[in-house]
Amino acid sequence: MTLPFQITVPGSSANLGPGFDSVGLAVNRYLTLTVAEGSEWHFSTQSADLVGIPSGKENLVYQVAEHVASKLEKTLPPCHVQMKSNIPLARGLGSSAAAIVAGIELANQLLGQPLAAEDKVRFGSLWEGHPDNIAPSVYGGLVIGTHLSTETHVIHGGVPDLDLVLLVPKEELLTKKARGILPESLSYKEAVRGSSVSNVLVAALLKENWEMVGEMMVRDVFHHPYRLGLVPHLQEVIRYVKEETEAYGAALSGAGPTMLCLSPKGRGDWVQKQLQKQYPQFEVDVLKPDDQGIQVHRVLSNQQQLPIG
Repeated sequence: MTLPFQITVPGSSANLGPGFDSVGLAVNRYLTLTVAEGSEWHFSTQSADLVGIPSGKENLVYQVAEHVASKLEKTLPPCHVQMKSNIPLARGLGSSAAAIVAGIELANQLLGQPLAAEDKVRFGSLWEGHPDNIAPSVYGGLVIGTHLSTETHVIHGGVPDLDLVLLVPKEELLTKKARGILPESLSYKEAVRGSSVSNVLVAALLKENWEMVGEMMVRDVFHHPYRLGLVPHLQEVIRYVKEETEAYGAALSGAGPTMLCLSPKGRGDWVQKQLQKQYPQFEVDVLKPDDQGIQVHRVLSNQQQLPIG
């Protein structure tokens, strides 16, 4: 790959309620790397959402890229990487997964593009532990997946024709803390109920039955009941969205604390205004599903960009 080049990776919203560790949707917030030659590895940023990131080899992007290179028995040339992001950290919008995917793609480009999309998802899922944020960042759109230590399988479910309205609290919620509160096991009866709700969620997503999607989003048994104490307004927001707005339903985005609402296309601004009035303490944004996944462009001397296939 001729330097410099630019890698853009979308953030994502995982679970959509009961699709725990399996269902994810790419959103149009992005992490961008501009990669140039360097005498040593150095990462820099001017983005508020990346303040305090490590500037050397302790940076997550480098660690992932180096891991991929070592698995391929290759060596990475040192680079200067300018990072830009509008994906908030520790808010449930896949910031760490976007960084992992960016690191995988960085290695892929520097090593001559040996990786297929399936390889990128596999590397990322092994690092992250599940594919629900990784796969949407690779493919874009809606992705349903399953991951084991021996194999990873994902199905691309297209790009939902929806507006996404997000309520973003000011406080961070680290995934480690949000996972630590989950139970070690569920009863057989609860597991069957949770699985059936998740199955209907996926079927409704693929059939674009948004009313049914909204109904299933609030019936999760895998993580919502246990995270209510970590996201104080979650239950209230879910009720208000369903009863007082045109949105189909709401759920935690990933581990939270961001809450995701699915809105009819073209009505997201109306839903946003209603929610911002009701919950002035939150940042309420209207987003769209990303339909591209990873994008790579060569940066020309005049700052123009050419897509790399």
